[in-house]
Amino acid sequence: MSANLFNYLLKLGDDRVVMGQRMAEWCGVGPILEEDVALTNLCLDFIGQGVSLLGKAGEIEGLGRNEDSLAFFRDDMEYKNTLLVEQPNGDFAQTIAKLFFFSTFDIIFLNELTKSKDEYLTAFAIKSLKEAKYHFRHSSNWFLRLGDGTEESNTRLQNAIDNLWLFTDELFDMDEADLELVNLGIAVDLNIVKAQWLEKMNEFFTLSKVKPTNPDCFMIKGGRKGIHTEHLGKMLAEMQILPRTYPDAQW
Repeated sequence: MSANLFNYLLKLGDDRVVMGQRMAEWCGVGPILEEDVALTNLCLDFIGQGVSLLGKAGEIEGLGRNEDSLAFFRDDMEYKNTLLVEQPNGDFAQTIAKLFFFSTFDIIFLNELTKSKDEYLTAFAIKSLKEAKYHFRHSSNWFLRLGDGTEESNTRLQNAIDNLWLFTDELFDMDEADLELVNLGIAVDLNIVKAQWLEKMNEFFTLSKVKPTNPDCFMIKGGRKGIHTEHLGKMLAEMQILPRTYPDAQW
């Protein structure tokens, strides 16, 4: 079970590290000052969650790797994040759409994770749920403003939805190891999460006056198995250059 739990923590941690790094790219270039600060705070939330999860994963693995080792010294094929979170920020509408898709998933997922029989995961979920509620509130407010705003903002949001929707189904993928943890009461049954997520998507698509993408459209997957788009490798090259150049450096 320890190997399954290690991989489960790795997937959750990788999602958040990559989301955090993407949000960090907005620092100093946000559309308005308040949003620049808000997106930077979101970055810190995601990175903090990722640090906790990867640190626990390294502890369970027992090979001497800590959160820094797992974040900075794995190549893209070793990362297990979903393809959705690694997509480039694009314009502000694309960033908001991606954040809305993920934060809606996250708030439902973490609520279910509070029921885990694993003490660490329960504590992590309770703490992170407070942050996820803010992420959802922030992204959903912008989602509504962009969709029900000007013709330009609606068009940009619609384009973002069309570009990102085909990556969303991977959020709900479960392999045999995940199912074993679900049966043990440790992991979350993502079928439950998916049903609630789709319901919330339909609600906000209607309120935002955007057209939903066909839920049965072709979906691109592979991130959970280490098969990524070219975007992740480029992002990791920038994120990892300092610790790989100076591996013995200390803060």
